[in-house]
Amino acid sequence: MARKLLLLTIIVPAVTLFAFNCRQKKQGPTGGEETGGTKKIAVVISTLNNPWFVVLGNTAKERAEQLGYKAAIFDSQNDTAKESDHFDNIIAGGYVAILFNPTDADGSISNVKRAKDAGIPTFCIDREINSNDVATAQILSDNYAGCVELGQYFVKKTNGKGRFVELLGILGDNNTWNRSKGFHSVVDNYPDLKMVAQQTAEFDRTRAMEVLESILQANPDIDAVFCGNDAMAMGAYQALAAAGKADKVMVFGFDGAKDVVDSIRDGKIIATGMQFPKRMARMAAEQADEYIRGKRDFPQKVPVAVELVTQENIAKYTAYGRQSED
Repeated sequence: MARKLLLLTIIVPAVTLFAFNCRQKKQGPTGGEETGGTKKIAVVISTLNNPWFVVLGNTAKERAEQLGYKAAIFDSQNDTAKESDHFDNIIAGGYVAILFNPTDADGSISNVKRAKDAGIPTFCIDREINSNDVATAQILSDNYAGCVELGQYFVKKTNGKGRFVELLGILGDNNTWNRSKGFHSVVDNYPDLKMVAQQTAEFDRTRAMEVLESILQANPDIDAVFCGNDAMAMGAYQALAAAGKADKVMVFGFDGAKDVVDSIRDGKIIATGMQFPKRMARMAAEQADEYIRGKRDFPQKVPVAVELVTQENIAKYTAYGRQSED
């Protein structure tokens, strides 16, 4: 009897430990290893040096956690090499899905493909990649249509005449060109609207201030500045304020960031195109959850409408969305 009790004392804990280890290393539906029974989702953001992308990343992480996952944010710092390292770590780290804001429309394709080959689905948010068969889905603002509407308002405010500057974003980002093309599809029909300079400021506030300061030296008499995002709009406004021209030159942005929404309310910035980063981030997390649960049929591109925000309708909006949106 004593021998049987001794055997039970040894066998039962061993079986329990084996079962616990199996639970700890259980494979998720996409092949990713679970940690403590909770699957992991990676949120890879192009840069956290822009408050708009901070909101995008934090909302994606928060929604993934609400859905029952562990989530971690990776900052690529607008560097494709850092982004590639993140994907290496994510693939090796047992993550089951990636919510992805790419750094480059072409340069990011190989990273998404490596994740796909490893059985990890990628859901692009806000920025797209130039491929329709490696990401599971791409949730994107309708940048072109948003800037068509912004261009129409630009024509209205300038009365279809004057000299203007365009500040472009990152040249490898399709958003840069979709916004510029939408804007020019309108303003180029007005021969009395003259673009005196078009330069990249890389979606960066400080860079935009420096670029516009330089442009103003050669073109001191401009009437408006169209900026491909709100960070550049704020940098442009700073340059104009320093030159004593803030009340003479109209600034137009795109994003719906807090600084510009507040500046529109204060009468400093004329208008912006409101993207909805929280809406896009939540959609991406929810689609990842659906994939993990077994769904496989997703549209490759999901457009999200952009809304024109002006001094006339600013009461309806807050930073990064409508007043009624969380």
